[in-house]
Amino acid sequence: MDYIEISGYKSIKSEKIELSSINILIGANGSGKSNFMSFFDFLNRLSNRKLNDYIALYGGNNKILHKGQKITDRISFRMNFDEGKNGYSAILVSGNDGFIFTEERLINNNDKGTDISHSDREARLKVTDNFRAKDIIKYFNGFRKYHFHDTSEKSPFTKLSHIENDIYYFYNDGSNLAAFLYHISETNKIVYNAIVKIVQSIAPYFSDFYFEPNSENYIRLQWTDKHSDVIYGTTDLSDGTLRFIALTVLFMQPELPDTIIIDEPELGLHPAAIAKLAGMIKSVAAKDCQVIIATQSTDLISHFSPDDIITVDQVNGSSKFTRLNEKDLHIWLEDYTIDDLWRRNIITTGQPNF
Repeated sequence: MDYIEISGYKSIKSEKIELSSINILIGANGSGKSNFMSFFDFLNRLSNRKLNDYIALYGGNNKILHKGQKITDRISFRMNFDEGKNGYSAILVSGNDGFIFTEERLINNNDKGTDISHSDREARLKVTDNFRAKDIIKYFNGFRKYHFHDTSEKSPFTKLSHIENDIYYFYNDGSNLAAFLYHISETNKIVYNAIVKIVQSIAPYFSDFYFEPNSENYIRLQWTDKHSDVIYGTTDLSDGTLRFIALTVLFMQPELPDTIIIDEPELGLHPAAIAKLAGMIKSVAAKDCQVIIATQSTDLISHFSPDDIITVDQVNGSSKFTRLNEKDLHIWLEDYTIDDLWRRNIITTGQPNF
């Protein structure tokens, strides 16, 4: 994505957010980071013609529109890809029973675009015969949004996954971690060994993963310790280690998605693990995988340049997004790190007291 322009969505009144290879959103609680991240769920449901069901399940139009229906009656957005080669935009107007698409455009080379809307309740992107649609669908299919917050005894990481059916891509909640990792171990030993070494670098006691599919070809994540011959499971790992394993598999997987979107990946991680995470983020960005992250960790942003960071603030009830500029901070950066500047309020945006 080159940029995304959003109006009327949750806390976002009207913002154009320029996107680069690495995009790290940081701001206070309630500033709008999660609302921006949720817009990719909105797009996923929209492109799969399930938008109005999704909105109904999450509280209706009033919860989706900026400051509610009394203030805002529509959501609009525009996205550009590949330096304007392709784009997609839509206007959705609030009706009595969900939203109506009053405009839906397929854009080519920054032109006005072709309107494919028929005042439908769902997007026509997947049903139109316009040849440009296939490119936009490909971009949408390249978005992968992840959350690895749940590490409880009944978390997705504890589930059985199938070594033939659950290997094609890494699921957004990590529920196929065992089968996906098993497939990597069988097909790409170099990547698998690299994953094991990275995990060992933050968990020195860790020896290897233990794979034993059952008679129906289902598998559960298990591992071995360097100091014991006992086979352990996910509940024998700390929350931070389990999340770090999932993050390592996500960023080290052989076939990366076009865009990785993840909320608070640093949750529960040791500073050494955060440094490893930052290195993996930079590595995938160098391989043309765009990364969009929301965080509250100054430890994480300390590993990146100001140009990678977007601050998020709420001003008069509306979210404002500001990308930092290294040129503006270069004098300070001669003596301080980016997280130092944050803690000292030299960087003023994105702060709780903004």
